[in-house]
Amino acid sequence: MDAPLVRAARSGSQSAFARLVATHERPLRGFLRKSGFGDADDIAQEAFLAAWSGLARLKDDDGFRAWLFGVAWRKAIDHGRTARRSARRDQAWRQEQADDTPREADPADRMALQAALADLPADQRACVTLCLGQGWSHGEAAQALNLPLGTVKSHVNRGRERLLVLLGDAS
Repeated sequence: MDAPLVRAARSGSQSAFARLVATHERPLRGFLRKSGFGDADDIAQEAFLAAWSGLARLKDDDGFRAWLFGVAWRKAIDHGRTARRSARRDQAWRQEQADDTPREADPADRMALQAALADLPADQRACVTLCLGQGWSHGEAAQALNLPLGTVKSHVNRGRERLLVLLGDAS
């Protein structure tokens, strides 16, 4: 029944292929939905595109329906695999973001830290903020602040000691 349309479509007739789509679209979407694929419409569309471009590979013109459903099934499996991979990546990213999210400090502690930082000289404060607060390496801070590496290291060490004294945590 599909063979004449398949031959015409293979010869380049878009209207013949449109008739094949019209004939098989609802059953194909229904099959995909009943098979548990919520994105059945998208998968069916991809299957029809793949069928149009791969029509030359169809060996039996009368077997178009079975071939089309097989193409759709493989597309659906790929979609599921891609969705699972994407969900795993998204979950890993969310976990990474949660791990990187700093704990909320007590407002009083935050204000005390801000006051203590304000008491440091500007260069020392910048080095402490970048290296201890932002996790920059000494080399990165030296480059960003246009200071010698040794100076940055000294500023970070002296600034840390001064903060500990100012915040009352010195041993």
